[in-house]
This record gives sequence, structure tokens and C-alpha cells, in this order.
Amino acid sequence: MTIFARLKPKFWDHHDVAAGPYQSLFNFRRKWKLIILLTTPIALVPLLFMTWLEYDITLKAVESEIRIQMVRSVSKTHQAVSYFLSGHKQVMDFILEDNPYQDLCDKQRLGNIFESLRKVGVGEFIDLGVINAKGLQQSYVGPFGLEKSNYCDNQCFQEVVKKGMYISDLILGSHRFKHLVMAVRHPLPDGSFFVLRATLGAGHINRLLEKLDLDKSGDAFLVNTDGFLQTQSRFFGEVSDKLPLPIPQPTDEASVFETTAKTGLRLLVGYVYIPETSFILMVVGKKDHLMQPWHDVRLTFFVFLFISIVIILCVILGMATYLVNKIYTADQKRIVALHEVEYSNKMASIGRLASGVAHEINNPLAIMNEKAGLIKDIFTFHQDYEQDPKLLGLVDSILTTIKRCRDITRRLLNFARHMEINVEIVNLSDVIDEIMAFMKKDAEYRRLEIVIDIPDDLPQLESDQGNIHQIFLNIINNAFSALNDGGRLEIKIRRETEDFILVTFRDTGCGISGEDLKKVFDPFFTTKFGQGATGLGLSLTYGLVEEMGGKINVTSQLDEGTCFIVRLPLKIKNKEINKEKDITCKSEV
Repeated sequence: MTIFARLKPKFWDHHDVAAGPYQSLFNFRRKWKLIILLTTPIALVPLLFMTWLEYDITLKAVESEIRIQMVRSVSKTHQAVSYFLSGHKQVMDFILEDNPYQDLCDKQRLGNIFESLRKVGVGEFIDLGVINAKGLQQSYVGPFGLEKSNYCDNQCFQEVVKKGMYISDLILGSHRFKHLVMAVRHPLPDGSFFVLRATLGAGHINRLLEKLDLDKSGDAFLVNTDGFLQTQSRFFGEVSDKLPLPIPQPTDEASVFETTAKTGLRLLVGYVYIPETSFILMVVGKKDHLMQPWHDVRLTFFVFLFISIVIILCVILGMATYLVNKIYTADQKRIVALHEVEYSNKMASIGRLASGVAHEINNPLAIMNEKAGLIKDIFTFHQDYEQDPKLLGLVDSILTTIKRCRDITRRLLNFARHMEINVEIVNLSDVIDEIMAFMKKDAEYRRLEIVIDIPDDLPQLESDQGNIHQIFLNIINNAFSALNDGGRLEIKIRRETEDFILVTFRDTGCGISGEDLKKVFDPFFTTKFGQGATGLGLSLTYGLVEEMGGKINVTSQLDEGTCFIVRLPLKIKNKEINKEKDITCKSEV
């Protein structure tokens, strides 16, 4: 048996052919589907909407928090780099304000200033030089040997003349030494000017970038506005390599944008322009890696959502099945009640008909019996007739036949009386004999062996004889239907306890399968489709036994036989038995 067959509701295969044009009202499977189709969206749509809304809000909040953290990191590093550059500019401004042009042109004086800066550890100064307005080096202190250099056509000189201050890009020297040039223009009293030029080491800037709290998926570097790296990048190359990312538009404060690398990775890039330079500080992170904590939470989120949906669907399926089962059961009870009323009316009509027919037949039978007796008496007065055994035998045969007819009408009257409520003293032996009198001809015709085992000291019952008659008749009819010609039916009655009688009906018929055995007492269950069976016989028998305070059980084996065990109380407790359920139905199982 499949799982679906085990879980299939009772109403699933129900088909009411008697519903006619109103068949859709009794399509319980359709009702079940409609309940599920209507309830599921009502239950799931708000859940899914709130889940999507919460997911979207949480995702945006997480992304916003990551962007804010990146902006903070960029801003903090930007402040440190800006402080490094502005500090060196202030030192150079101090030198210019504290020393006249003639003193700075003195190499010894300039050397003393340079040595003082190095001794006290001020900044990253590598050399110092003074350039006049024509671009000629007037004095120089440093390791590069730049005395008497001409900077007239040098970009640094041209830019400082134009802007008053210039900070070059990071330069990778011949010895792989990273440095940058800072130049400051200073006016002279005669309207001319000179330039103080200094070479600064980039080691401090590199250390600032290394101090950023970045994991293995993060990167921080400087790039100029032309897109060339000014510091080494973990992912995008060495100094002076072209950055394979778009250069963002200038802004006054730190910002974040999202882009995609050539490898297809999604990147979050935090950046800020460093004032008075061509530098752009960039902090790059892999978005998927940055969002990994959110991905872990999202997995838990979706598992919870899936479990919630499964629970809701299970509850909807369970409730829909339960409700439709209840409707189906109520409808079956309604049908049973209608059938019982219908059969009760039929049986009442049959009872009245039987009573009327019996009375009508009894009258001519009495006349016939009287006339036949008179004929017999007349024959005794004539010696010729009295000595004729054939003639007297015919008269005796007529009297015997009339007696048999009177017995039949008496049984019909007894059947009619059982249709009315009547709690009385019941002799089970008489009930069995009366039922078997009706079944005698059928048993003889089919050569059935009927064994009745009733002890002489069996107590009488205080019960409704009509109900007991109906219970026994339904079970015996059921046994006759199951028996093949030449079969055997054993009826055994014993006193079980002080308050109960045990009646056993055991036949050697075809038996009942284990699957059908569970349904034999269900209303309208029958295995004899198309044979006029209604499936109410054993169901009503079960109800009558329960109403009387007894129990009925059945055991059976296929091809071996069936045994019905009826346990009846000696005294009926509920004397207000619903006689509408007293229906004699031929068994269909």
C-alpha cells in the first residue's frame, strides 16, 4: 500500500451518483481543494510580504553599515595622510618665514637647517633645495647631487609658480626608493620670488595604509587622477601600474561606490580626494566577502521561513482535511438517517401489510378448517366412508395444510408486533427457532448444515425482542450470503457473566479480507455491488447492539469463515430505544 493510500482521507474517492444536478455540492474533494487554495494565499502572502520587506530593510541596513564603516576607514586614513602632508608644508612655511632668502641660499645655513630637522626627527625630509625665479638651483642639501640644476622646464617648478604650492606624484627612484616632491613659492620684497623644494619619503604613507584594519579580501592604496597607482596594491599591481578600476568623480568628502572587476567580482570602493594633491585614497573590499555575515544570517533566515511555510501548509492541510472529514461524516450520518427513516417507513408498511394479510387469511382458513372438520365428522357417520382410508387421509391432509398456513400467518403477526417498542422477557431459544423457521427452506435447498447449541438452563433476557430478532436475523442472513452450498453455520449461546449473554455465529463461508474487516460496520460499506445491497445491515446491527448496552465483534479469515460474537446484557439499561433504527436488512458483506 502506497503512502498516499494510507494518508488518503475517507472522502477522497467519494462519488454521490444520487446527487443529480446538485452533485457539485457533494464533491468533497473539490471542497478540500477550494479550502486549501483560498486559505494558503491568505496565510502565506502576508508572511512572504513581511519576510521580503524585512529582508530588504535588513539587507539595506547591512550594506549601509558596511559603507559607513568603509567611509570611516577612508576618512581616518585621509586625515592621517593629510596631516602628514600639511605638517611638512607647515615646517617648510616656518623655514621660509624664519630665514631670509640670502641665508637659505647659503649652503652651510641650509645644511644646518636640514641637519636640525633630521636630528629632532621632524617628518620624512630627504633633501632641501632653494630655486630662484629663473628655475636655477641656488643651494642644495641632500644625497641626490642636484646642485646647479635648472628647473625652468620642470613640471614641479611650473606648477609651483602657478599655484604657489605643489606636491608631486609618488616617484620610484633608480634605487626603488619611493618619494615625492613638495615645493612652496615664497615672495621677495622686490616682487620676485623663490621656491623652497623638498623631497619627502613615502614610508610613512605606506605605514598609514598598512595600519588599516583590512582582512585578506581588502586593499588600500593611493592612485592619482590619471589612474596610476602611487602605492603598492594587493590586487591591482605595483607603483605606476594602471588601475583597472574607474576613477570616481571628485568630492569634498569620503564616498563609496560599487563596481565590478574584470574577473566578475563585485567590489565596494571607498575613496576620498586628498586636497592640494593629485592623490586619491582608495579602500577596496570584495562585496561578497564583506556581506558574508549577512549571508550566514540570511541562510538562517530562509531556513526559518521554509520551516514556517511547511508548518503553515501542514496546519492548512490538516485543518482542511479535518473540516471536510467532519462535513463528509455529517453528510454520511444525514444519508444514514434518511435511509433509516425510509426503511423504517417501508418496514412499518410491510408490518401493517403483513398484519392485514394475516388477519384476512386467518378468516377463510378458520372457515376452511371448520368445514374440513365437519366433513371428517360426517364421514365418521357413514361406514362406507369411515372404512375408506384414502378419503380420510385426504381430509387429514387438508387439515394439516390449514394448520401450516395458520403457523405462517402467526409468524407474520409476530413480525408485525416486533415493529413496536416492547421491552419484555425474551427467550433466545424461541427467537432462534422463529428465525430458523423462516430460513429453513433456504437451508434445505442449499444443503446447509445448521448447528444450534443452546443450554437448557440459559436465563431469559429482559430486552426488546424485536431488536434481538433483527440483530440475529441480520447476522444469519450475512452468514447465509457467505456460505456456499453444503456449508455449515454454528450458533452457540452461553452465559458469560452474571449480567451478560454471549451469542456466537460461526460460519464456514468465504471470509472477509483484513482490509474489509475494518469497515464491515461502516454505513454503506458493501462488497456486493450491483446485487441490491445497501451496506446498512451490519451498521444498524452494530448500532442496535450498542444501544442495548452490548458489544459486537467479528473475526474472519479468507476462505476459512467468519465469526460474529454478540455480547448482550440480561437486562436492558436504556428502555427508550430508538425504534426508527429497527430495520431488517439483508446483509451485503
